[in-house]
Amino acid sequence: MYTITVNGNSVFKTELTLKNNSFEGKLNEKELKGDIIKINAHQFHLIYNNASYNVDLIKVIKEEKTLVLKINGVKFNLHLKDKYDELLHNLGMDNMASKKVTDIKAPMPGMVLNVLVGEGSEVKKGDALIVLEAMKMENILKSPADGIIKKILAIKGKAVEKGQILIQF
Repeated sequence: MYTITVNGNSVFKTELTLKNNSFEGKLNEKELKGDIIKINAHQFHLIYNNASYNVDLIKVIKEEKTLVLKINGVKFNLHLKDKYDELLHNLGMDNMASKKVTDIKAPMPGMVLNVLVGEGSEVKKGDALIVLEAMKMENILKSPADGIIKKILAIKGKAVEKGQILIQF
């Protein structure tokens, strides 16, 4: 049994069984049955309730149990939870495995072209923080987690060494 959150808000409970080129099970206690054909590693064709769906698997993040699917051209972000995830959540232990980020270090020697955030700024995972030029290429360093910028040690126009701390959270 999985709980699936779609695009951050719609929640579905599902139990599906795949057999050969068909699937069956329940979605929110409603019986579900259809056919599925794997076209390649990232594309599937689904037939359900006499309707045809083209499904593209855009992204899979196993550690976070998330999927990004494109179904008939519409993008969906799915987050899956199983009974163990629910148990950890109910016990208040679901965030214990998340890594606490304390600083951003230069991944390579280079020149700081731009600092895109300020001290005290609240950032989300994936937000651009610094533009670093290395080997004549611009590299955008992004936030690995949600947090608040405590201190910026990088200075625009200054050279940095590999491993040098640029930002503290």
